[in-house]
Amino acid sequence: MKPKARFIQSVIDTARKTEVELPFDRGPRRAAFIARRNAEETRKPAKAS
Repeated sequence: MKPKARFIQSVIDTARKTEVELPFDRGPRRAAFIARRNAEETRKPAKAS
């Protein structure tokens, strides 16, 4: 097998095996992210004008 074909085959095999978790997936991880983001917004001091 040529190197390029071997590389492409390894990429395809890895893509089939791997489960990628995206930050916008539903579930407890997303809820924790949103809660952390909202907590950071409330801690920021208000800008004086």
